[in-house]
Amino acid sequence: QVQLVESGGGLVQAGGSHTLSCVASGRTFSSLVAGWFRQGPGNEREFVAAISRSGTGTHYTDSVKGGFTISRDTAKNTVYLQMNSLKTEDTAVYYCAAKTRSALFTTSSNYDIWGQGTQVTVSS
Repeated sequence: QVQLVESGGGLVQAGGSHTLSCVASGRTFSSLVAGWFRQGPGNEREFVAAISRSGTGTHYTDSVKGGFTISRDTAKNTVYLQMNSLKTEDTAVYYCAAKTRSALFTTSSNYDIWGQGTQVTVSS
C-alpha cells in the first residue's frame, strides 16, 4: 500500500510563490491519479488540482486556474503543487491524495490514499 507524505507548508506573503511536495512510498504511485485538496478555516475540504497517471493531463478548480500548477516526477514518486500569486484566501491545510478507482477526480471521497496535510498560511 502506498503512503503519502506532504511537505513544504509554511508562511508566505500574499503575492508570493510556494511549492508543496508529496512523496509516496512504494513503486505504484505512477499508476494512480493524484490530486491536491485543501481545507481552510471553517470550510469543507475542496478540490484543488489533479494529474493523470501519465502526467500529461491536469485539471484545476477555477479559483486556482492560471496560478497553481500540479506536476509529478515518476522516478521520484513525487507530486508537486506550485502555487503562484498567492492570496490570503489560499490559506488552508493542503492534502495530497491518490485514487485507485475510476471515479470523478474532483470528489474527495473518491480518493482512498491520503497524506497527513501541510499548513499553508498566506499573510498580507
